[in-house]
Amino acid sequence: MISRVHTYGILGIEAYPIEIETDVARGLPTVHVVGLADTAIRESKERVKSAIKNSGFHWPGERITVNLAPSDIKKEGASFDLAIALGILTASEQFNGDCLGEYAVLGELALDGKLRPIKGALTVSLAAQGRTKKLLLPHLNAQEAAVVPATAVYTASSLNEAVHILTQPDMVKPVRYSLEEIFKTTTPYPLDFGEVKGQYCAKRAIEIAVAGSHNILFIGPPGSGKTMLARRIPTIMPELTVAEALEITKIHSIKERLNCKNGLLRTRPFRAPHHTASIVALAGGGPQAEPGEVSLAHRGILFLDELPEFQRGALEALRQPLEEGYIHISRAANSFVFPAACMLVAAMNPCPCGYLGDPRRPCRCSTTKVANYVNKISGPLLDRIDIHVEMPAIRYQELTDTHEAESSASIKTRIEQARLMQNARFKTEGVFSNSQMPSRLIKKYCLLNNAAKEILRLAMNELGLSARAYDKILKVSRTIADLAGEKDILAVHISEAIQYRSLDR
Repeated sequence: MISRVHTYGILGIEAYPIEIETDVARGLPTVHVVGLADTAIRESKERVKSAIKNSGFHWPGERITVNLAPSDIKKEGASFDLAIALGILTASEQFNGDCLGEYAVLGELALDGKLRPIKGALTVSLAAQGRTKKLLLPHLNAQEAAVVPATAVYTASSLNEAVHILTQPDMVKPVRYSLEEIFKTTTPYPLDFGEVKGQYCAKRAIEIAVAGSHNILFIGPPGSGKTMLARRIPTIMPELTVAEALEITKIHSIKERLNCKNGLLRTRPFRAPHHTASIVALAGGGPQAEPGEVSLAHRGILFLDELPEFQRGALEALRQPLEEGYIHISRAANSFVFPAACMLVAAMNPCPCGYLGDPRRPCRCSTTKVANYVNKISGPLLDRIDIHVEMPAIRYQELTDTHEAESSASIKTRIEQARLMQNARFKTEGVFSNSQMPSRLIKKYCLLNNAAKEILRLAMNELGLSARAYDKILKVSRTIADLAGEKDILAVHISEAIQYRSLDR
């Protein structure tokens, strides 16, 4: 007898439908899994066999053939265990699987028949909208999958419970979660800018960077607060919208099993890979074409500490996603596009020893060493960083100052006002922040008076700035004007934006 069970596979960050056909026929008692299955799927026959036996069913002593269609796409992972087990039970007539046609089934089986959670439950639930009436998943994936209102999600904790749901569907109700209720709950950050003493210029630069979603680079000696400030940037970023939360949860669900309340990521991602990270780790790819750190930071922060210590090839791989907001991963059989609209926050020392320009500690580096250290970062990559901030060491007076620093909440209020101006400006333009403006919008919204033009002309000639740096200055000055509530870009706004190009000097 032949049975058919519907399920889903993951390709890149998207889910696609798979039909698992199972044939139990006379012959030697063997199991054959076909359809370009990877090792994890081929090994599933041992897990499925033990799970079926330990759940009170019997293992057919006949020839079992399992086909995963379409057969021209490689299947990966252990999420097909439950579908294969149900297919074998139906084909061996141990339960009536007539209702299986209404369900898509996913789940990894333990040897005792319990169900383990899978990756990509939200992606599967989004793909099932309008295509599959019902979705049967492990209980631990309930919240993640049920946030999609158009998909009826049923969950089970074991193979026996899955069979019970399929044989008595009227006795079980689908899991429901309200997105509105989830977004009413707040997720407080444990950090705050009020805890940071001094570094007022750096805080001002961060406010500008977040208001316009500009990339930013901190340059300063060890202990000047670069990492401390970077880790507090998410506390002043605008709240996630429902669409953004679904976007980032979908990516993280593919890469790693979620461990978040309500099944949705409610805080903006903050990814801080180590400087030994490879090109694949940062940009994505690998045998299974998975998203990298730049995609996991989508709609959030990608923090690269000790920027010159990263592999040059890994940094160069970030040039396209920083400019375009997505990254292409090409393979012989497929091409994938991963979202990567993140804000880059980077930090570096001014020299290998870290104390160049520090009045209290002498620098031990030669001019050649300093030049080689800074030159590890290519010009094209620096061009894509809008704001460069020099951070001096904190003085004793600043550390012992008893006055309270400005809190994240008050900074966030100003940023939200600037974002409202940008939303109104770009309502019909297809962009969402000043940093995303293409050339045509720069010409439209970054008009300068004569005084501002003259300051920018002098800066271009004296500093030898590139055309991309010219555009970056205009975008940053537009954001500075927005924070000031000004409709026009004034000379003072251009002057401040030029100051944030310190490495060009």
